[in-house]
Amino acid sequence: MPKFLTRLILVGLLLIVVLAGGFYWFVSSPLTLKDEQIEFDISPGYGMRAAASEIAGAGVTLDPWVLIVLGKLLRVEGSIKAGSYEISRGVTPLELLKKLTRGDVTQAEIVFIEGWTFRQMRERLDAHPDLRHDSKGLSDSEIMRRIGATQGAAEGLFFPDTYLFARQGSDVDVLARAYRTMQRHLAREWEGRASGLPYADPYQALIMASIVEKETGRDQDRPLVAAVFVNRLRQGMLLQTDPTVIYGLGEKFDGNLRKRDLLADTPYNTYTRAGLPPTPIAMPGIASLQAALRPAASQAVYFVARGDGSSQFSETLDEHNEAVNRYQKGIKR
Repeated sequence: MPKFLTRLILVGLLLIVVLAGGFYWFVSSPLTLKDEQIEFDISPGYGMRAAASEIAGAGVTLDPWVLIVLGKLLRVEGSIKAGSYEISRGVTPLELLKKLTRGDVTQAEIVFIEGWTFRQMRERLDAHPDLRHDSKGLSDSEIMRRIGATQGAAEGLFFPDTYLFARQGSDVDVLARAYRTMQRHLAREWEGRASGLPYADPYQALIMASIVEKETGRDQDRPLVAAVFVNRLRQGMLLQTDPTVIYGLGEKFDGNLRKRDLLADTPYNTYTRAGLPPTPIAMPGIASLQAALRPAASQAVYFVARGDGSSQFSETLDEHNEAVNRYQKGIKR
């Protein structure tokens, strides 16, 4: 081989090494950020060029070709994950690319409270600034279809808890997680249920749990409240629970439950209709699920609020009337 050709090859190899070393040094050097921390969003379907433009627009000095070349070299050019990201000063192009392809997104959270209705859940979702509001404008039944639920009515089928999600994630995804979580809890509690309960299926147990949730906020009273309603079902008594009536009134309820409301027949009026209402009336928490499926061993069929958050439970109407006189009318014998 001629000497000049050998030298040419050596020069070429040296140039490649120098360029490779320079490129590695470049992608391993910190990027320039306009602030200490920068936040940016990568939308679904973004490629390297679009992602680089979004990042640059957020205040990072970054030429698109850097991510494009680096992505091709590492064979991850099609692996960028959508979501919200946060980077700090000192981050390098290589670290940034790894972050984008791992989906190392920042997270936000949303809290669903025990006793909320599905309408209240949707209002919280619609108002959350970090969610993508894909459910807005959809009917409840369409939402249930999209999350893969077999039930048509949405009420009570979502588990109250704190849910973390990537910023600008879909609210439908959050609802799907809350639905699946409730299904898991309900299945587990149903499996461990007491014998002889008057429920045809887990859904009826969920309905009872929602009533227990709305009737008391005291964990220690829940099994006794559940026992009262279970005993009433067994004896063929009307449940006569105010929260179901209020739910049936919907937006007509002004905060004051009147006698005419108790007499106005709706599918949820347990003063006029026997048995359980057709659907849950709220989201029950785990304590109410457990109470509905493992009620206290009690013969009580009545209870009345004592005024301090607790309840007085009675087995006979005479005992109940005495408790009403004492705790609600202030009449003592």
